[in-house]
This record gives sequence, C-alpha cells and structure tokens, in this order.
Amino acid sequence: MSIFDTTGNNTFFEKAQRFGKSFMLPIAVLPAAGLLLGIGGALSNPNTVKTYPFLDISWLQNIFIIMSDAGSIVFANLAVLFAVGIAVGLARTDKGTAGLASLLAFLVMNASIHALLKITGTLATDNLAGAGQGMSLGVQTLETGVFGGVVIGLLTYFLHYKYNKIELPQFLGFFGGSRFVPIVSSFAAIFVGAVMVVVWPHFQKLIFGMGTLVDSTGYIGTLIYGFVLRMLGPFGLHHIFYLPFWTTALGGSEVVNGQLVEGTQRIFFAQLGDPTTQQYYIGISRFMSGRFITMMFGLLGACLAMYHTAKPENKKVVGGLLLSAGLTSFLTGITEPIEFSFLFVAPALYVLHAFFDGCAFMIAHMLQITIGQTFSGGFIDFVLFGILQGTAKTNWVLVPLVGVPWFFLYYFSFRYLIVKFNFKTLGREDTEMEPVTVLSKDAARPELILRGLGDRDNIVDLDCCATRLRVTVKDGKKVSERILKESGAIGVLQSGSGVQVIYGPQVTVIKSEIEEIFTKRNE
Repeated sequence: MSIFDTTGNNTFFEKAQRFGKSFMLPIAVLPAAGLLLGIGGALSNPNTVKTYPFLDISWLQNIFIIMSDAGSIVFANLAVLFAVGIAVGLARTDKGTAGLASLLAFLVMNASIHALLKITGTLATDNLAGAGQGMSLGVQTLETGVFGGVVIGLLTYFLHYKYNKIELPQFLGFFGGSRFVPIVSSFAAIFVGAVMVVVWPHFQKLIFGMGTLVDSTGYIGTLIYGFVLRMLGPFGLHHIFYLPFWTTALGGSEVVNGQLVEGTQRIFFAQLGDPTTQQYYIGISRFMSGRFITMMFGLLGACLAMYHTAKPENKKVVGGLLLSAGLTSFLTGITEPIEFSFLFVAPALYVLHAFFDGCAFMIAHMLQITIGQTFSGGFIDFVLFGILQGTAKTNWVLVPLVGVPWFFLYYFSFRYLIVKFNFKTLGREDTEMEPVTVLSKDAARPELILRGLGDRDNIVDLDCCATRLRVTVKDGKKVSERILKESGAIGVLQSGSGVQVIYGPQVTVIKSEIEEIFTKRNE
C-alpha cells in the first residue's frame, strides 16, 4: 500500500490531491513573509535610500531592517517549514504530534549528517557552498534544501500513520500511542541522515544535470513549462509540478552572500534580502514572471470577451460575476473563478489559454523580466517584487508593454471562438440567468455543502488550498454536484473518493464554517 493511501483507495487523483494540498500549509505563510521582505528589503536598500533621501531616518530604517530580517528568516528555513507542514497536512488525526515529530526528525537528520561529515573528514571548513554544504538551524550540514524537508515530512507521516495507536507492554505503556511517534521518527531520522551522506552528493549532481537539461531547452522549454503548469491547474496538481523548480536545484542554484541557494524562489528571496544584488537571477524569468502577463492582463481580456458575447438579458448578472473574478485575478493572481467559468463548457478555450500562458512565460524569459512572487502573479506581488525593486533589477516596465497586447490577444481570440463555435460561456446559456444569491455566514451554506458531499459521515478528510475544498469521501456516489453548485461552487472535480470543490478565495472561511458544524455535532 502506498504511504499516500491510508483508506485503501488506489485512485491516483486522491493520492495526488492529498499530496498537493499538504504543500499548501507551508506555502500559506509565504505571502506574509514576502510582504515583510519585499517592503523592508526594498526601502532599506542603500540605493533606494540614496534615491529617496526622505527615507533616511534612523528609526524608520530600523523598522525596515527588522521587517526585512523577519521575512528573510522564513525563506531561509523553508526546509523545516515543509517538513512540519507536509506531516501535518497529510496526517488525518493527531496533527500536532505529527508536526512535533517531524520537527524533531528534521533536527536529528541534520545533526546526524553533521556528525558523519565530521567523522569522515568531509566537513568543510571554508567555501561551504562549493562543498554542497550549508547551515540549517545552526547546524552545518549537507544542503538538501526543501527536498530534505519533504523527505522527513513524508517519513514522519508514514510512521505517524503506522504507530500513533500502538500499544506497548504495560511497563512501557507511557511511551505508547502518539508519544511513540516522535521517538521512532527520531531514530529513523538517524538512518535517513546516514543515507543522505552517501546518496545526496550523487543525487545533487543528478539534479544539477537535470537543471542543465532544462536550461538547454531554451525558450521552447519555458513555453512547455508554462503550458503544462496551466494544464495541471484544473486538477489542483500544479503545486506538485512547479515546487521542484521553485525550491530545489532543478530551478537552478546560485551563491548568495557566500551561501549556496537552490531553487528559483529561494534564490529570489535570498537576493531580495541582499543589498548588493544588481540583477535578479534569470531563472525567475523562466519559472515565475510570465504569470503576471496572463493574470493581470490576458484573463481580463477573456472576461471582456465573455461579457460582450453574453445575451443582452444576461449581461447585468454576467458583468457582476466577471468583474469580481477579473479583480481577483488582477489583484491576487487567483484565476480559478475565471477559468472554471469556461473550462467545462468550452475545454478548447482552456487549452488555448494554457498555450497563451506558456507563450507568456517564454516572452518573459526572452525579455529577461525577473519579478519574483510568493505564490501567484497578481498586482500586489507585481508592486512589491517588481516596481519597488526597480527597473534595473526586474525589467518590470516591460510587463504592461507586453500585457496590453496580451489583453487584446485573449479578447479577440476568445470572442471569435465563442461566436464561431457557439460555446455556452457565461450568459450564453439557453435559459435566462438568475441573479446569484450570496449566502451569509449564518445561512445554510455549510449545511448545503455537507449535503452535497454526502453528509458528515461520508467525509474522511477535509482541507483546502487557496481556492478549493479538497475532500476525501467514503462513497463518491453520494456526492451531488448539483447541490454543491447551489452552495456557490464555481466547479466540482471528482475522481473516485477524491473531490475538489472550487469556491474562490473565500474557501478558508467556508472550511471553518464546516468545521464548526463538526465541532457542534461532536459536543
């Protein structure tokens, strides 16, 4: 049985969605950390202070330095965040124990690596980056990065699932159950550390080689990356695809302030906190910057096309829906409310959208636009990591220059295809649309969602990412898409016992409402 399968269900979709949503817990802290680092780093940079002398106030600069350091510490310790986050995200019960056990295991693994490097005489005394070593929580160890955290998170989850209900002999009874998990995880981490010392240097060379292969594909490889990333979006599997590029050597490596940093996003935020940085890492243009062109401009053109092709009697309702979805995409980079409005009724439009998105990534690469991001490509990140960082570092001025034509590319192509093939996009349905009723927090929304999922007893696991509920159910036949749509869902994806219900950015509130019902029923 796979370690991702604790219910006996063997569907790939359920395993993949559980694995993908486990990444969302550590990812959720990145926007706040990025905000601190983006503002603090930009406004405490000596070049910025020289350009804007009014910022040269001692107490103000101290605040900016504190903000920058507070944000930097998060990105410097992504590995431990992923170790804890994945264990907590995958554990079905007793999540606190899983998180604590994973933290202990992470510490023990790195301490074991340090000891073995010292014993074998391979502990570097200088040029740690050149030896593939670095510092993690004060311990000199191999630079396993986020990959090491992911390994520990998965290991801890497996041990937690297997042993959190173990019964030991009476004289050892105190150490049974959940107390046994941190113990067994720590011992297992020693062996993981030993394996890492032997295997990781070779694996690191392999990843560097793969990174070179990605680089060798040039602009076409960047286009394919963007296309595949967008095609995986509807299934909620895009996190699994892009995170290796963002957080491991697959996305490149760079020495920043004498430290070896691997992964596009990690490199960007390391450089963001380094006042000596003159130009951001070029990999950012390949794996990040294209999003701004699509999310801030392209999809707005698609919204306008759908509005103009809607039936006159439906335009009032459609206009409100598309305006809300367009603002969400523009400001935050969350695109599901727009994409799911045409994904099911016109899949060909979505494939075209994915191709255009791939082209946007390729153009950003060609123009060397190096604007980083926390998790998406909206206006907020554009200001923080583009405008505030300056044109010399990011080439941010090229985004609107490409974005405006991109808006019209989406608009004319979507409008032509919608009319040509009579796609039933928003407002073109055969029946007149009724105004959408927004359920208040005190209304029956959570109860309706529970009914749509087959009620409380049918739910095995409930979680959410940025825009969708991710649910594992006992009996997939009890799930009602009609009822879920009545609750305000934009779309529903189901494969076996794995269900994703797309609501948009307010999904975290919805999840909390459902959990409140669970709590009340258990009292």
